[in-house]
Amino acid sequence: MGRFLTVIMMLTAAPAAALDCRLALVLAIDVSSSVDPREDTLQRQGLAAALLAPEVQQAFFVTPQPVALSAFEWSGRTNQKILLDWTLIDSPSKLLGAAESIAYSQRSTDEFPTALGHAVSYGWKMLDRGPRCLFSTIDVAGDGENNEGFGPQHAYRAFGFGDIVVNGLAILSKRDHEDDKVVAHYQSDVLRGPGAFLEIAEGFEDYESAMRRKLERELRPLMMGEVTE
Repeated sequence: MGRFLTVIMMLTAAPAAALDCRLALVLAIDVSSSVDPREDTLQRQGLAAALLAPEVQQAFFVTPQPVALSAFEWSGRTNQKILLDWTLIDSPSKLLGAAESIAYSQRSTDEFPTALGHAVSYGWKMLDRGPRCLFSTIDVAGDGENNEGFGPQHAYRAFGFGDIVVNGLAILSKRDHEDDKVVAHYQSDVLRGPGAFLEIAEGFEDYESAMRRKLERELRPLMMGEVTE
């Protein structure tokens, strides 16, 4: 409970101007060659809908300190594209605008493999140039194991990740053996930092629901005391 009490004191006792934001959150979606056009649409529309779900909106605005949000798509080693640059979500209209930017974004490529290590490195670069917040989280979703370039653990050693948390969303394909490998890969190689967790989407059709659960959980510890030591 010690960390939770510290968080509450920082959020409630500090003047609003003393904190730019309570959380810098980077969302990363997979556009590797294993993701077909229909699945890509389910991701973009699902993420936008999840951001606007009532329980997620409640989590965004539960304290006076806002959340800073950004999003990018990723696939190969050098294939990352910003979908939403850093936006301070300090009103429902800002959240609606962020969701619309993601919903109406266009896929940049569909030809490259799955470079998860380069994806989390890009997330680190986004955070490095982003606003200074109380907490920093990278939220990376994908349907496969790293198969190009260095892996996430190499990225964590090479870059100064410090107290950055990396959560995962594994999208299953209904191929049991392959799905087991993807889940194990995320659990052993992708998750990083205190309280890091993995959410599961049972196919791309379940992406919106899984992302909604994930976003609510990422925001909820700061307001309900689910952060533990």
